[in-house]
Amino acid sequence: MKRPQGFDRARPARSAAQVPAQAPPASRPGSAAGEARAGSAKRGAARADAPRSGRGEATAPTEPIRLPVEEPAASATAAATSAAAPPGPAAAGGARETPGDERAARRSLAAAERERRRYERQEVRRFTRRSRMRRIAWLTGIGSVVGLAVLAVVVAYSPLMALREVRVEGASRIPAADIQAAFDDRIGTPLPLVSTDEVRETLSGFALIETYSTETVPPGTLVIRIVERTPVGVVEGSSGFTSVDAAGVVIDRTDERPEGLPLITVDGGLGGDAFRSVGAVLRSLPADLLARVTDVTAETPDDVRLDLVEGATVLWGSDEDSALKSTVLVRLMAAAPPDSVGRYDVSAPLSPVTQ
Repeated sequence: MKRPQGFDRARPARSAAQVPAQAPPASRPGSAAGEARAGSAKRGAARADAPRSGRGEATAPTEPIRLPVEEPAASATAAATSAAAPPGPAAAGGARETPGDERAARRSLAAAERERRRYERQEVRRFTRRSRMRRIAWLTGIGSVVGLAVLAVVVAYSPLMALREVRVEGASRIPAADIQAAFDDRIGTPLPLVSTDEVRETLSGFALIETYSTETVPPGTLVIRIVERTPVGVVEGSSGFTSVDAAGVVIDRTDERPEGLPLITVDGGLGGDAFRSVGAVLRSLPADLLARVTDVTAETPDDVRLDLVEGATVLWGSDEDSALKSTVLVRLMAAAPPDSVGRYDVSAPLSPVTQ
């Protein structure tokens, strides 16, 4: 088999004239990479000019094959060669850092760190502003309340709130001066320290006081409003007549029977059950009806009788439903006057009887 022409012969080297006009990347003058590249180009041209022989035959020139030139690789090789070369005196002097530059870099770093922290603090304050305002409002309110409470306590227990005057209201049978004199030992005491127990103990010495109420008027006045006991009848004894209230408390003693009060006659005395029932009945009567009663008798708590000034008798019974019995009796007396009847029976208020 015949081989193609020039197949078994070596391919001739390309001459410098045959290399395309594509120069390698320029290198800096005087660098080692540039000189090496120039020498390689000369040796390649010399080898291309020398003819090669094979088997004594002349070979025809063939078309050269163009090879791509990688400029980036050449540039990287030049940069590596340049970096590997020892730096000159000028380069070494320019790359060396002085102590002043190091301090300046540290100061710049510290300033940047401070700026970063300041910015972070500002962001935290911006995002927590609402919660901080709410917390400040709560703390301000609580502080105000606590401050006012402390101020009130200090003022209340200071000499500014000391007791200077006792004012008595509602006293008629009891001299007001006697009640005021009973509180002389408390003058100068702060009003909050005048307890209700001390007031009750002081007023318990006055038997005619039925109920009372107190009020403090700053800066130093104690007001006492009393309700005196009201007599509901008289009891005849060896020493005369004694006015008593519904509880049997003696209000007054006189030699003559007081007008407008019924004479009470009961079994067991003022401390018995019959008197307590009579007292409850007389207390439930209206003032105009009580004034028309002349005598009250009771042998037992369930047998209360009233004698009217007109001569009629009222069978009351026990003290139960006394308010209803009073209303029924008033209506019966309006329908049938006492001077026209002899007896009213209201012991059963839902079924009254007039005789």
